Amino acid sequence: MIVDKNHKHIENEGQYKGLTVNSGIEQPESFCEDSIKRFLKNKRKTAHQADHYVKGIREGNITVLSQAVTLIESSKKEHQQVAQEIILKCLPYSGKSIRIGITGVPGVGKSTFIESMGKHITSQGHKLAVLAIDPSSERSKGSILGDKTRMEELSSDPNAYIRPSPSAGSLGGVARKTRETIILCEAAGFDIIFIETVGVGQSETVVHSMVDFFLLLMLAGAGDELQGIKRGIMEMADAITINKADGDNIDRAEIARVQYMNALHLFPPTDSGWSPKVLTCSAVKKTGISQIWETIHEYLRLANENGYFQYKRNEQAKFWMYETINEQLKTSFYQNPEIRQLLPDFEQQVLKEETSSFVAAKQLLDAYYQSQKEKE
Repeated sequence: MIVDKNHKHIENEGQYKGLTVNSGIEQPESFCEDSIKRFLKNKRKTAHQADHYVKGIREGNITVLSQAVTLIESSKKEHQQVAQEIILKCLPYSGKSIRIGITGVPGVGKSTFIESMGKHITSQGHKLAVLAIDPSSERSKGSILGDKTRMEELSSDPNAYIRPSPSAGSLGGVARKTRETIILCEAAGFDIIFIETVGVGQSETVVHSMVDFFLLLMLAGAGDELQGIKRGIMEMADAITINKADGDNIDRAEIARVQYMNALHLFPPTDSGWSPKVLTCSAVKKTGISQIWETIHEYLRLANENGYFQYKRNEQAKFWMYETINEQLKTSFYQNPEIRQLLPDFEQQVLKEETSSFVAAKQLLDAYYQSQKEKE
């Protein structure tokens, strides 16, 4: 548009060809101004809320940390917006802890072990956070803590923080929220993170993908097939510890230690160059705890020297990026109103063999993609 100093549309004069521009129809100064103002106001509000939480977290305020973790675990959109802002602001202060995964068979005395090990660690001036991954908590609507009441000493330790498992439905959802919680705990100054699995199953693989060292607790006097331990879980372990090695059980624990050591020799070499250790301990008597702690440090020294520690952290970061994409896409699909409406009908068609599972899946995905296009 050509406008002279007197704001006349000179393009309407004879020497110019084309469309005639009428006076008074210039482009308005802004588009949907109220909507933009609301957006900016909400963005500022979110940033302000996040700053409040980050300040408290960095100061080591446990109440603020717990509130921030609750936002992470919430499924409400407005909570998630604040939570993601908090995580982003805490990220530069994270990554400096030692992350240790702990799993074990039912009845192995995991809570007692974590308390004994935890007290040993905090007595050396470390700050310890204990997190849990329990995908079953959605079914029972409960949480592991439970376990918190069994860790009376540790739960009252000012240098320890114990957090129950989030009830997030799927294992992937629980794990993602736990990984985000790790970032906040590290920003709060916790330099040792325990991530506990509840029971034995898929959750071990998930925990292994977010820790630096993976510890498997076993009992003496029972074969691994009786304890429900899969070969794959043993292969993931950086150390196996036979707990309850006290009283009449000391000899049995030593026999079990030798058996597991022999079994580990049959496994292929680890990527880290580390030879997994088999140890014995008594969490009740607090014997063998310091040796386990020293073994963890031995592993970390090796992994740092050969570069495996940082390599593994990098691979884990990539893994969780893709896992988060998968989880978010799945959530978006199942929460889509059209899909929720169509799903029962397609399910019945599959059950009645009126269509195949694959055709039904493709049609549902097509419906989802179409609904997403219509939103644009």
